[in-house]
Amino acid sequence: MHFVLIIGPQAVGKMTVGQALARLTDFVLFHNHVTIELVRGLLSLDKAEGWALAKELRMSVFRHFARSGQAGMIYTGVWAFDEPGDRLYYGDILALWREECPEVEIYIVELEADLATRLARNRTENRLLHKPSKRDFEWSDSDVRESDEKHRLNSLPGEITEPNYLRLNNTNMSAGEAAQAIVQKFKLAQSAADE
Repeated sequence: MHFVLIIGPQAVGKMTVGQALARLTDFVLFHNHVTIELVRGLLSLDKAEGWALAKELRMSVFRHFARSGQAGMIYTGVWAFDEPGDRLYYGDILALWREECPEVEIYIVELEADLATRLARNRTENRLLHKPSKRDFEWSDSDVRESDEKHRLNSLPGEITEPNYLRLNNTNMSAGEAAQAIVQKFKLAQSAADE
């Protein structure tokens, strides 16, 4: 079993790279907006209860998937490195995977791109198709900018200590190129359809 965690700022291309990686491997993509879009129809994400439900749903999905015997999962998320709660949250995710599936191979991919590129990607058709909450451009563009000002959304050198770690500046890379770089770095088996 493989677990690929793709992190990086909003609109850096995590989901799109995850989609391309899923096509190259037999891994399932579970991007963070699957739960965000579900929960926002039930509870406000401006309140702690909404985020608590999203996190509980994610942990439940991880737990069940880790026991499924499938090839692997790709999960995406934003990690605010200046927020101690985010370090605990991602630590809990990795601990759950190791507990539920001791043979799991964990890979962390950190994407980075400049703000202008991310603002352009914030409006792509693919992003808007899978993330309805991003369709309010005024709010969404503002959220990308404000998060960039308020938080440190990429790690410092040496901050991520997992052995299977890759940092990619994908400003000038297609999602397919980024996915191929991930496959090559970690020597991931490609699906039969893509070999």
